[in-house]
Amino acid sequence: MSINDNASLDTSRMGGGCGGGGRGPVIAGGGGIIGVVVVIVALLMGYNPSDLGVGGQPQESTSGDDTWVQDNCKTGADAKKERRCLMVLGENSLYDFWSDQPDLAKALDDAGQDFRGPKQTVVYQGQTQSQCGTASNQIGPFYCPLDEKIFIDTDFFDIMESQLGAEDGTLAELYVLAHEYGHHIQNVYNVLPKAQKDPQGADSGAVRVELMADCFAGMWMQHATQTKDANGEVLITEISEADVRNAMGAAKSVGDDEIQKKSGGGVNPEAWTHGSAKARQAWLLRGMKADSVGSCDTFEVADPNNI
Repeated sequence: MSINDNASLDTSRMGGGCGGGGRGPVIAGGGGIIGVVVVIVALLMGYNPSDLGVGGQPQESTSGDDTWVQDNCKTGADAKKERRCLMVLGENSLYDFWSDQPDLAKALDDAGQDFRGPKQTVVYQGQTQSQCGTASNQIGPFYCPLDEKIFIDTDFFDIMESQLGAEDGTLAELYVLAHEYGHHIQNVYNVLPKAQKDPQGADSGAVRVELMADCFAGMWMQHATQTKDANGEVLITEISEADVRNAMGAAKSVGDDEIQKKSGGGVNPEAWTHGSAKARQAWLLRGMKADSVGSCDTFEVADPNNI
């Protein structure tokens, strides 16, 4: 993936954390490194930690005094050097894309609302606090609807690659961020609560919500090279077929059936919360070809794992 060195990065919607104390994550079920990996992946791509007993009662967000991102992430060249700055570029690109979606704008206008992005994308190291509980790289990236923030420890990408089998790649890492941003769009549309009402099973609301977020990530990927900074400079200049393959590989690695195989057990669709590897790839690809948000409506298909 090629990034414009001269693009300016806007850190005004970014937050940082520096290990802000509080209760550590409580990981229920599983044991040993495989058990931990399964829990990590179950939380990856947008699960609310408090829904799974992680982090206890909702707590106030305390992202700490860390201003590293604001001090060091100025240009596209910085994004090529450091993952934290890459997340800034990704957030800028996602904000530019989603704030200019005609069908989303119309739906919000009909409801008397203006577009709002996540209140912050919090890039931290160690752990920090969200209103959904403690954020750490053991939990993985997630979107917290209670404070409308995305939390991401970039060290988690090393775990995703070394333990979950995803290939190293810039677009693969931005796919994770784009998926979490997709959960915010679902929150704006009031779709996100459907996951909590029907939390498990191949045909569940939870799976449909996760696959929709994959499709939204694909929509952004389709148009990422058209997104611009505040000065009109393109942020991302090229996405290659190899980049797309890496992103598709990341989607495959977090499919429920792949996770179950890694855990040493059989494939049990009744326990799925995020969808099969094939479905995650299929909806990501569908987003890359979508011409509207409606194309990503997973609740309009009979079987979201077979499209």
